[in-house]
Amino acid sequence: MAADTAHSDALASLRARLADRSAVIGVIGLGYVGLPLALRFSQIGHPIVGFDVDPAKIARLNADRGFPRYVGNRREEVRFAGPFEATTDFARAADCDALIICVPTPLGRFHDPDIGYILDAARAIRPYLRSGQVVALESTTYPGTTEDDMLPAMAREDLVVGQDFFVVYSPEREDPGNASFGIREIPKVVSGVTDACLAAAEALYGSAVDQLVPVSSTRVAEMTKLLENIHRAVNIGLVNEMKTLADRMGIDIFEVIRAAATKPFGFTAFYPGPGVGGHCIPVDPFYLTWKAREYGLHTRFIELAGEINRYMPDFIVEKLMDALNGHRKALNGAKVLVLGAAFKKNIDDIRESPSLMVMERIVARGGELSYADPFVPQLVLESGHAFAAVEADAETIASQDAVVIATDHDAFDYAMILDKAKLVIDTRGRYPASEPKVTRA
Repeated sequence: MAADTAHSDALASLRARLADRSAVIGVIGLGYVGLPLALRFSQIGHPIVGFDVDPAKIARLNADRGFPRYVGNRREEVRFAGPFEATTDFARAADCDALIICVPTPLGRFHDPDIGYILDAARAIRPYLRSGQVVALESTTYPGTTEDDMLPAMAREDLVVGQDFFVVYSPEREDPGNASFGIREIPKVVSGVTDACLAAAEALYGSAVDQLVPVSSTRVAEMTKLLENIHRAVNIGLVNEMKTLADRMGIDIFEVIRAAATKPFGFTAFYPGPGVGGHCIPVDPFYLTWKAREYGLHTRFIELAGEINRYMPDFIVEKLMDALNGHRKALNGAKVLVLGAAFKKNIDDIRESPSLMVMERIVARGGELSYADPFVPQLVLESGHAFAAVEADAETIASQDAVVIATDHDAFDYAMILDKAKLVIDTRGRYPASEPKVTRA
């Protein structure tokens, strides 16, 4: 009875603080996921403490209390609505009623999951946990991470999960650059280690988003996020494979997709490109592939999609070389401008960007590379080659032997590009396939 009372008191107290907006929200990891989430909780009235291991980022955020976001094709400064402090001092976790972990989950050298950042965060907050707190994990990971890995890393004998404090998993669904769906509008999957933890998750996120989707376990929620991203990866792999076949057959794959998309049921349009990028689609499927081996299964479908998508930069450079040959030029020594370095249009995120892989291959084959991207002023390729962005103006376009549209930012003047370019390699279907200057890739 005493345990039940403590449980109900801790949960009731947490709910009350969340309801009256006095609860301090701590966000661990101030990147593409953590910053927008902190901003959303600030907008509804909560004091915010942001945690990160990058002192330069902390200093920058504390200096101006704002950060740039890309909405549609606009770059705008957004600012916290109330009390906000960024810190590297995890002792401040003791002041927080909710701690939301939004750290990276990269792949290791052999495509094995690296949950080290999650475990580091769990260990960092462990000494400062107290009764009445909720700890939420939002990082994408394999089923079992929350309960089998993160919880043991933060466990303390004096605190009982589901009674004294509450551990939940709620996968992030951030879509950078999407002007139609922000944190509030995207339904939020929530789960908890216990029923009381699920109730804490609903109390935490219920005021920040319009719709909650409770599920029965943290494993279900973890698998849900992986399925979402694997669905995209596999369908992008399928349409990229269809693109290579359609190209061989002399068929415009974009025309095919537009026609198929008129069917009002049973078809969802996915579009080909130079591969897949960002943190999620190239990475997350391999979390499930790795976990499946524990159960004696080999996820052939997922791995095949990854293989196809990784091939696309090579396909594009092959098309570039063929098109240059048609102009009696070799790629070695040719001036090639790549339009777009980010992995998707109208944002500045270059993580796992296939555009960079295309650039690497052009440089490796002796091309004189330059790039233009209004959101990415400079970059360094894995090979060590460093570049500063150039303007995609008429003079620059006209000076190139070929222009590769790798990321189709809205800021580019596509009519001018077509008019001034000698040769265009179009990986995004911006131009009709019948244009004589255009090679689809």
